[in-house]
Order: sequence, then structure tokens, then C-alpha cells
Amino acid sequence: MTEPPSPLPDFPYHPDPLATGAVVPTRDDTPCACCGRVRGHIYTGPVYAAADLTGRICPWCIADGSAADRFDAHFTSGTALGDDVPQEIFTAVDRRTPGFQAWQEPAWFFHCGDGAAFLGPAGAADLAPCPGALRALRREAASWGLSPDQAERHLAALDREGSPTAYLFRCRVCAAYLAYADFA
Repeated sequence: MTEPPSPLPDFPYHPDPLATGAVVPTRDDTPCACCGRVRGHIYTGPVYAAADLTGRICPWCIADGSAADRFDAHFTSGTALGDDVPQEIFTAVDRRTPGFQAWQEPAWFFHCGDGAAFLGPAGAADLAPCPGALRALRREAASWGLSPDQAERHLAALDREGSPTAYLFRCRVCAAYLAYADFA
């Protein structure tokens, strides 16, 4: 029996996992593989664990760390971008925060000594009000060897639902927008 809906747990590093698609409402009676409860929401993002837990973990077991502890599960790939951070912050992002799907291996930004908040996949229109993210994407494109004209065409082609896609973050300390892009 499904429990009545309750507010999702607070995820400081992934503030709206429903909007990003990392957590979805579910109508079936499949219990969480960790707590055994049917909570009405399930995590759909990546799970790095020995057991196949895809679509079988509730967000509450991610938030309280019980899924990470029980299954030695990680929800990010371990690829970190940015500043060095204390181990406890990296652990909070890696083991108690919903991850996200990307075309390639997802990466997480760290900035100002903290984990950045993942805002979601982004297309060109989503990035227009985020000049810091656009600067980061231009630097990334230049590191790939793209000319400035090629980089601008790449930025214009970014698509939230398709490929190439940008992944948008915001620093929780200084509010800077950060982004990287990948494609199939």
C-alpha cells in the first residue's frame, strides 16, 4: 500500500529533483529496495553499486544515507569539477544527493569550498540569463580546439532535451552559474 504523499526530503545540492527528472512520482506498489516502503516517489538517476538499484530507491533513503550505507551506493560518478572541498561535503553530494543522467559520464561542480546546486539540463535559451555559465562553456569549447565561431554554433545548438546538452549548476556560496556540456 502506498503511503500518503509527503514532501520530498531537502536536497541542498539538488534542490528540485522532480523538475530535473531525477525523482518521479510513481503509481505502482513497488517498495523501495532499501526501506521496503512504498512512498509514491522513486529515484530514476544513476546508482553506482554492485546491486542493480535503478528505479528501486526512494528519495528518503538517499537523503538519510541509508541507501548508500546498505548498498555501498554512490549517486554521482565521483567526477568532481572545481575547488577542493572537505570530504564530508563530497560525501554529502556523492552518497546523499540524487545524481542526474548525462550523455556521457556526469560530473558535479564544486565551488567556493562547497558543492554546487544542480539546476538541471539546459539548452541555449536556458543559459541566456547565465553569463558565467556561458563563459565556462566557451572556455570548455576552446579547450576542445573549437574556434570562437564554432564555439558560438555549439552554444546555439545546446538543447535541454537533446544533444548537445549543458548541465547547469549554481554555487551555493557566491551564486555563480557554472556549466559543462556533453553530447552523444
